[in-house]
Amino acid sequence: MTEVLVLYYSRHGAIEKMAQLIARGAEENSNVEAKIRTVPDISTVCEATASDIPEKGAPYVTLEDLKSCHAMALGSPAYFGNMAAPMKYFLDSTSGLWLSGAMAGKPAGVFTSASTIHGGQESTLLSMMTPLMHHGMLITGLPYSESDLHTSTTGGTPYGASHFDGQNNDNAISEEEKRLCRALGKRLSAIASKLFAD
Repeated sequence: MTEVLVLYYSRHGAIEKMAQLIARGAEENSNVEAKIRTVPDISTVCEATASDIPEKGAPYVTLEDLKSCHAMALGSPAYFGNMAAPMKYFLDSTSGLWLSGAMAGKPAGVFTSASTIHGGQESTLLSMMTPLMHHGMLITGLPYSESDLHTSTTGGTPYGASHFDGQNNDNAISEEEKRLCRALGKRLSAIASKLFAD
């Protein structure tokens, strides 16, 4: 069984919905299981602690989740053209996996959402690729054979799936964005299945 980890941080829900679509796309390939995980918020108050179990949504990710997966999709909202601090904070804790090479050779893709059409989606996707490349992961985007990249007026890039959420975070994920999310998941799981076939 090929395991695709879909790891995200979502503040207003769009990234969480995209994660579910990517997982659905990954499972369109046979013998694939998608595992959806999130990261906890971080606090400026040093004494603040969060429960080990989120109140709602996906469970929190563990380093073992990263170690055991065959492929990973990483998602974060775009904050000033960069990934959100909770995702960066989690990635900064993965140096042990980096030292052991546990992620090397695994395919990875990225996805994002922003409240404005020019909200730094592509630079956010690139910011998430950098630590994955340091881990030796194989970055895969979305090829232009995905016809929605030619027609979408909201989200979608060759760097990864994206969504234009609107200034009030109330734009529904468009049909093109949905298809591109599923395409990213399907592409990741297909590549991982070929790489790790017995």
